[in-house]
Amino acid sequence: MSLDPRAFLRSLFDAAIAAAQPERVIAPHLPPPPKGRTVVIGAGKAGGAMAAAVDALWPVDKPLSGLVVTRYDHVPPAYKKQPGRIEVVEASHPVPDEAGAQAARRIAALAQGLTADDLVLCLISGGGSALLSMPAEGLTLPDKQRINQALLKSGASISEMNCVRKHLSAIKGGRLAAMCAPAPVVSLLISDVPGDDPSVIASGPTVADPSTCREALGILQRYGIDVPPLAAQGLRTGAFETPKPGDERLARNTLAMIATPQASLQAAAQAARAAGITAHVLSDEIEGESREVGKVHAALARAVARRGEPFTRPCVILSGGETTVTVGKDARGRGGRASEFLLACAVTLQGEPGVWVLAGDTDGIDGIETNAGAIVTPDTLARAMALGRKPDEYLASHDAWSFFAALDDLVVTGPTYTNVNDFRALLIL
Repeated sequence: MSLDPRAFLRSLFDAAIAAAQPERVIAPHLPPPPKGRTVVIGAGKAGGAMAAAVDALWPVDKPLSGLVVTRYDHVPPAYKKQPGRIEVVEASHPVPDEAGAQAARRIAALAQGLTADDLVLCLISGGGSALLSMPAEGLTLPDKQRINQALLKSGASISEMNCVRKHLSAIKGGRLAAMCAPAPVVSLLISDVPGDDPSVIASGPTVADPSTCREALGILQRYGIDVPPLAAQGLRTGAFETPKPGDERLARNTLAMIATPQASLQAAAQAARAAGITAHVLSDEIEGESREVGKVHAALARAVARRGEPFTRPCVILSGGETTVTVGKDARGRGGRASEFLLACAVTLQGEPGVWVLAGDTDGIDGIETNAGAIVTPDTLARAMALGRKPDEYLASHDAWSFFAALDDLVVTGPTYTNVNDFRALLIL
């Protein structure tokens, strides 16, 4: 079998991303136009592409307006050049900025004064939590920025981070949907979280929140993150509690999951099988420290390569989810969870013949860098040592980006205009 491992793995990554493009998945989930107005609001890394898709599909003779916020440089070029009926603005991710705060205030204003004859279409995707920043009473935007940065470095899971974000927000955790009442809200979601829990995606601005102030306070205490006294008091007293399941203001609301990590992994698996390679999807819900998950994946690939267990080769092993990177306060390395996963994987594989690995974030951005991820080959360590680069030292300093950049092994896609979280593919020939 003639196969270019690098090109093959990249084709699987591209297939996973293509399966989650809003223009491909949104049409079956659009409701009919209402008697009154249709207002589109939303936030997330896929927000620009979702807005463009809705604008193209919505009847031209039916009223349509609204505002969606996405990450800087994440508006599809065609829509940016010729905007439609839905305004799209850009803001900072993963740490919120004033542009996101201003967008959140404008979106909250659009939710006011609606009637039961109107319809709200809410377009939600991963990244929306940072992009839709409206601090709770007693908090400022700098407070939210500091807390967010601390959470990102703490090793907290995405569900823990979003529990805190919801309770320190005036718009998340179902609050935005409550503002829209009595208008019905149809939420279209692209999932970037393990388990596809809609209350976790972008901190669930239109979804009833089962978590509590007490849980949020416990998470902050567990990771040693301080909040201003007024905010701490709001959590302790329950004043910051979110709308819960059964809240009457959310009674007419519905949601649809239009793209998921599992669907993207299955699309990659189908592409692999079409190329004659057996594909195995481990899970779309893998969490944990990136380096530890990397070691486990490497051990599995090595068992297949050496013993043909638990899978026979040739094959590709696929997985998704959201890992974390816990860094010290003084860490200055560059890279995200995909590249850290890969570096740990390379160290564990120790140049195992016949094993290639690609990992990337499906939004096209690994951490805060410009690459989506990177690739590991059987000669990764040998090439690194020839350049005098010791992988263990780069792993210890959380500097996986620099390691793979020196080898010209970064995977660069640019913004993909969607986000179904981590993608990992291990090819064993």
